[in-house]
Amino acid sequence: MISMFKRKCKITFITHGATVHSIDGIISDTEKYPKLNDFGEDEISKVCEYLQDRAVSYDKIYTSPSARCIQSAQIIANLFKKRTTTIQLPARKHGDWCGQSYSELFDEYGPDIILKTPKGGESLKIFNKRVSKMIDELVEENRGNRIIVVTTPDVVQSAIAKTLNVNDENQFKFLIKTGSLTQISYFEGWSSIIYSDYLPL
Repeated sequence: MISMFKRKCKITFITHGATVHSIDGIISDTEKYPKLNDFGEDEISKVCEYLQDRAVSYDKIYTSPSARCIQSAQIIANLFKKRTTTIQLPARKHGDWCGQSYSELFDEYGPDIILKTPKGGESLKIFNKRVSKMIDELVEENRGNRIIVVTTPDVVQSAIAKTLNVNDENQFKFLIKTGSLTQISYFEGWSSIIYSDYLPL
């Protein structure tokens, strides 16, 4: 019998560093732009210092396909002298909402905007389903491993919501900032959050 407390995989989710869009709260699902700004590079440098001080080894480093994630992952990979693997774990597709901010959408449509599907975009339910599927695949492929996944804040929110069994309309209440770390341990049939939204000083 396999113990429910036998860990299958530990994932450290690292959000990409800041960009001109994240600083201004602009919604963007474009993969090629924007890249990190100076502040974003500084955030990832602090992440690297934190990881180096912890002296924990990681088996693999994965990254979402956007330029800001790939750039952040490469800086971290250089620290560990490892290659990165790009996975199909993009941010939620926001369609007509791109170029706006959630604060603008809240002001115009109210908090129910969270559950609406933008024209040309992706519903929150479908987004969560594909994030869950990819995480399940990563866990199965990395049994016994510690891995890093560099991704977007909304992907991390989705991963936390799945672990805590939080309803879709409440998952945006998890504040996940750029350049932050969230760690989740995955077991047989369940998972546990070790910490979330940690910002290295």
